[in-house]
Amino acid sequence: MEEIVNRVANSKLKTFNLEDLYPAGRREVIDIAQWLTEGFMLREKDFRESLKNYDWSVYQNAYVALYCSTDAIVPAWAYMLVTTYLQPVAKKIVVGDLVDLETVLYTEKIDALDVSVYQDEYVIVKGCSNKPVPQNAYILLTQKLQSVVRSLMFGEACSSVPLYKAK
Repeated sequence: MEEIVNRVANSKLKTFNLEDLYPAGRREVIDIAQWLTEGFMLREKDFRESLKNYDWSVYQNAYVALYCSTDAIVPAWAYMLVTTYLQPVAKKIVVGDLVDLETVLYTEKIDALDVSVYQDEYVIVKGCSNKPVPQNAYILLTQKLQSVVRSLMFGEACSSVPLYKAK
């Protein structure tokens, strides 16, 4: 009987799993509309008073996305003012939804990534994940790796999609 050889394990492929960059921590979304009169009108005095009396401690060590669920025109300073209250407690604050928040978090991780270990390597970016990985993270990683890798693929070793080969 012939010995079964795991060719994938013995290959030169290096697997990159974006899920490994996922920053652990609670994600929260804050709707600014809750502090607007009837959800649409920003009255500065009332807005400031509402923020002052709000319990910000519930966002301790959380990643926070700020958005407005109504069609209200919210000036930039309103998001900035909310941020002044969140800054002492939250890990990160962005304007947008959870996808925007994840994109910012992954962007920071990918920007800080040392890709020199992938110099002239055959790299496959793992396609399946159990954690939320935004599409932008794949794009950013591709840009970062393409300058150093010999070959870049997407998926799993048994069914990968070739993306790039160095000339």
